[in-house]
Amino acid sequence: MTTEDTRTYDVVVIGAGPVGENVADRTTAAGLSTVIVESELVGGECSYWACEPSKALLRPALLRADAGRVPGLGPAAAGPLDTAAVLAHRDRMAAHWNDDGQVEWLKTAGIDLQRGHGRLDGPRRVAVTTPDGGTVHLRARHAVAVCTGSGAALPDLPGLAALRPWTSREATSAPQPPGRLIIVGAGVVATEMATAWQALGTEVTLLARGTRLLPQMEPFAGELVADRLREAGTGLRFGVTVATAARTSGEVHIILSDGSRLTADEILFATGRAPRTGDIGLETIGLIPGDWLTTDDTLTVTATPGEWLYAAGDVNRRALLTHQGKYQARIAGAVIAARACGTPLDTGRWSPHAGTADTAAVPQVVFTDPEVAGVGLTTVEAGRTGRRVDVVDYDLGHVAGALQHDPHYRGRARLLIDPDRRTVVGCHLAGPGVAELLHSATVAIIGEIPIERLWHAVPPFPTISEVWLRLLETYRDQHSRGNGSADGLLV
Repeated sequence: MTTEDTRTYDVVVIGAGPVGENVADRTTAAGLSTVIVESELVGGECSYWACEPSKALLRPALLRADAGRVPGLGPAAAGPLDTAAVLAHRDRMAAHWNDDGQVEWLKTAGIDLQRGHGRLDGPRRVAVTTPDGGTVHLRARHAVAVCTGSGAALPDLPGLAALRPWTSREATSAPQPPGRLIIVGAGVVATEMATAWQALGTEVTLLARGTRLLPQMEPFAGELVADRLREAGTGLRFGVTVATAARTSGEVHIILSDGSRLTADEILFATGRAPRTGDIGLETIGLIPGDWLTTDDTLTVTATPGEWLYAAGDVNRRALLTHQGKYQARIAGAVIAARACGTPLDTGRWSPHAGTADTAAVPQVVFTDPEVAGVGLTTVEAGRTGRRVDVVDYDLGHVAGALQHDPHYRGRARLLIDPDRRTVVGCHLAGPGVAELLHSATVAIIGEIPIERLWHAVPPFPTISEVWLRLLETYRDQHSRGNGSADGLLV
């Protein structure tokens, strides 16, 4: 027997991952009644199949790698990791795939939860198919926010279902390390999972279609990560694709585009993401199922009239990162609240109602060995868009704090500086421990701090953050040659 129910709220949020939770938190805090719809676990991809479990797998691997390079600790760190302990820690960080804690948080925040699969059913309407087969009709007085995220994009290979490939979900939640693992891809998921499973004893082979790893980052980052992966025993193959793949007697057998053959126990396709919009009722409001939802800087979907539909997080393709999605959620929540109260929006650059950081200062960390961190403009983007920048590089191995970290430290730092405004517009780092340097770079970019003022931000000695001083000195020296003197405060 099925039942139907109709309820009205100020705001309906589809998707209870970290992005949806943040939208709902902001609108509820503004006094708007809010319901959040979720078909899986409250907490979403990040909590159970991405950020939390992957970093739990990586932390022991990175710590052992760091310890092995410190005098006096090398022999102690040389043994294998305790696989059972690592996986138990991963399970704890993923809350054992139980969302009771997240559901309790929703209750304390005053947010209603509706379990089931939510689909748009016309403007400001969402129909939810509940787990018991019933239907709940939700009506929104002011806004519907789509926060359904993204899923793994799999290649169009014959027999893919029978192959039973891993996606990022299986890679972060596997109960045991596979004996042999083929990873197809060269980006963040591919390199992080290669790092984690190699450290747990898996024989890993990584296949990249292009010529380098981490193609969206500065080239030196991918080169350093490739060197470390090779040293750890990972097989790297560049310029190849999978022509055919099949699972026979429990083993994966593949033929590559160059005719070579590989056999493994599992294969992970880390070949991109696709929006989870194929079955959320987009056709009922004139949009195409399966498409990304394009928004303006207020996170309002531009193809839908009436300023009632919002999209935050991966689903809008602005920046496929959890922290950036949560940032968008805070902006969207503020916009929804302002419009509901009849308050004019402030949509200027860096205003409360504009997601400026999505285009000017997106920070990202790749938790490989070595770590890779970047924010803002890259040299490739600068070249493609014709933007003039000064590029400043420094070898992190020459910084005293880095040598304290590892006497044979290998790493690099790069600043991109707008020569007209004399502000930092990009910062990119690769090396052990650089993740914690990234927020200072982000602050410098969004604060548009002049180079002359940055000289007064004194880094403590001996820390790796002293690279900021070294980069400024390098920039000063590069731009004082030939004119007889350093410029202004660059001393």
